[in-house]
Amino acid sequence: MPKAAATQPGLVDRIALDIQSGVYGPGAWLKQIDLQERYGAKRLDVRRALDQLTAKRLIAHIPNRGYHVYTMDPDQHLQIRDIRVLLETGAAADLMPNVTAAKVRALRALAERFSKLLQDGTLLEQYEVNLAFHAGMYDMCSNRELAALIQETRARGPAAPAKEWVTRSRIEISAREHFDMVEALEARDVKRLQKIIAQHVGQDIS
Repeated sequence: MPKAAATQPGLVDRIALDIQSGVYGPGAWLKQIDLQERYGAKRLDVRRALDQLTAKRLIAHIPNRGYHVYTMDPDQHLQIRDIRVLLETGAAADLMPNVTAAKVRALRALAERFSKLLQDGTLLEQYEVNLAFHAGMYDMCSNRELAALIQETRARGPAAPAKEWVTRSRIEISAREHFDMVEALEARDVKRLQKIIAQHVGQDIS
């Protein structure tokens, strides 16, 4: 058992990278026996990896049918993105009074970690740090219902690695915008933060 647990993260990342690179396109069904053969993995390891990928919204699980790569109607995706822009830019003014030097330092550390992971991290490590950065920022909201609604809306779409989070230039833009947000928070500049958030959400790698 310990050996299986140790190898599983590598398997999760390999499947995630194949999803991102288009080996498995949107809506593609992932058959466990095929994955076992492709990755030279045991059945239990494959099942655990699929459960992890489901939890991260790279794939979806349909009871009695199996797992498929996450897919969303383009119009629905655009509508959710527009809702996110409204909610997250609105949150900028709500959270700003709660910004502290310690919280700015914590967010800057996450921005630096994300940037470093572009060089030597895995796709899912980038995903986790990106998630932590945005959760940390919106956790400063005074309006807890707004913060919860933002998290809920972010969770309604596919995770960034399942979308077009694929080109180097786009993910580097996302990394720079993290630092821009930190600077806006440090300067207590609501309008600048709102502008950066709108750009960040709009480019679909947020």
